[in-house]
Amino acid sequence: MKNNFLNLFLVMGLIMGVSSCKDDKTNEVSATEAAEAKTASAEAIQYEIDTTASEMKWRGTKPTGEHVGTIDIQSGHFTAKDGKIESGTVVIDMNSVAVTDANISDEDRENLENHLKGTVEGKETDFFNVKKFPTATFEITGTTERDGKTFLQGNLTLKDSTKNIEFPVDTKLSNDGKTLVIESERFIIDRTDWGVNYGSQSVFDNLGDNFISDDMELSFNVTAHNKS
Repeated sequence: MKNNFLNLFLVMGLIMGVSSCKDDKTNEVSATEAAEAKTASAEAIQYEIDTTASEMKWRGTKPTGEHVGTIDIQSGHFTAKDGKIESGTVVIDMNSVAVTDANISDEDRENLENHLKGTVEGKETDFFNVKKFPTATFEITGTTERDGKTFLQGNLTLKDSTKNIEFPVDTKLSNDGKTLVIESERFIIDRTDWGVNYGSQSVFDNLGDNFISDDMELSFNVTAHNKS
């Protein structure tokens, strides 16, 4: 009997641990009205993004599991002074949305990618509708130092909506000052703030367990070079 109770507590602890990981709201961002883009100082140096060395990652969840993947950065630049970001714009290639789940067939992977992109007839507007909105953009509006971290603020334009968000980043400047690396912590947006409503319990009724979480987890690692 004692062993049965012990096993029960272990199972309950495991379930609670898994649930807490899935429901972790650390770095959940609040989408606010778009703000004015930041202007760089005269002393700031411009860095062009190396798209071959930069990447975004995404994660979405639902009651039956999760999907993960990547999105390519198409172009962009930052300006910085002494390694501190002052301004910049990042262009994201929405046609490059990819699913990187480990346990998924090639057919299911392709079907999911096409659904996310909106290249399936009749399902164009479910998610990102890349034919109409081939790119997304992030334009920097400021930075803030708080709790020992640097928070980057910017206007995220996804589909036809623009909202201001902020999230923590870590910046590293090479010794010669030629390369700037910007790595974000993972952060969470509410996709419905940008009109990505498919399968949302907050938008549609009577979905039961057939819903997709409104939370979309993002992170990025960007390398940029000063070519002057």
